[in-house]
Amino acid sequence: MSFQPIIAGNGLTGWAFLKRTLPAQSAAFEQSPALQRDTDYFSKKIGEIDTAEQLVSDRRLLRVALGAFGLGADIDNSFFIRKILEEGTLSADALANKLADTRYAKFSKAFGFGDFATPSTKLSDFPDRIVSAYQARQFEISVGDQEESFRLALNAARELEEIASSSSSDAAKWYTIMGSPPLRSVFETALGLPPAFGQLDLDRQMQDFRDRLSGFSGSSEITQFDSEASRDVLIQRFLLMSQIDTNIGMNSGQIALTLLQS
Repeated sequence: MSFQPIIAGNGLTGWAFLKRTLPAQSAAFEQSPALQRDTDYFSKKIGEIDTAEQLVSDRRLLRVALGAFGLGADIDNSFFIRKILEEGTLSADALANKLADTRYAKFSKAFGFGDFATPSTKLSDFPDRIVSAYQARQFEISVGDQEESFRLALNAARELEEIASSSSSDAAKWYTIMGSPPLRSVFETALGLPPAFGQLDLDRQMQDFRDRLSGFSGSSEITQFDSEASRDVLIQRFLLMSQIDTNIGMNSGQIALTLLQS
């Protein structure tokens, strides 16, 4: 039987328990037989893959490849995924660069089929990097089956650290966040932005994001999330605002007091 993550309640209390037990729970989850079969197969076979066509033709490999980037829902869209991979990311006209969801560009760039003469599948450390990302995503999905806000929080903690520490410009970092549905959801909820916000012009959206973040944290720069403490503050705000939306476990007076204390 596969290990199921233990969720001890909702809100900040449940989140604190999950964070405290995360290393042990993740390790136990990675020992799940089905997960091990998938990751062992990927590690053994991916080095034999030379083209995007070969990858999409092997469903077991493709499941891990897509899952590592949170794109598992596209497992049956083989023509689309092949095109994403074959066109790469170096050209502005590449399909991955035209999509609002930045995860596709990250996926295509990681495999390198359309960008380099030799794809990343031939690199010695490539299997371990993809397997590690896949394991993390699968654990988050399993957590989300019980508490969706915790899945989004785990994803934000992981992704924000990578984005904040990158050498990209602040604008590029914002576009990455805005183009990642899970991360965008965390920011919109934490900063109290309405559903219709996404219909605005992208430049206006970015400015509103920056203004709201500056009002909340004192800075509009994404580099602030290179700090674990800053990521924690944002995630706690997201979880509290999620509770307001769902009214789980706290009355309005308790929520207001917790927001003021945080």
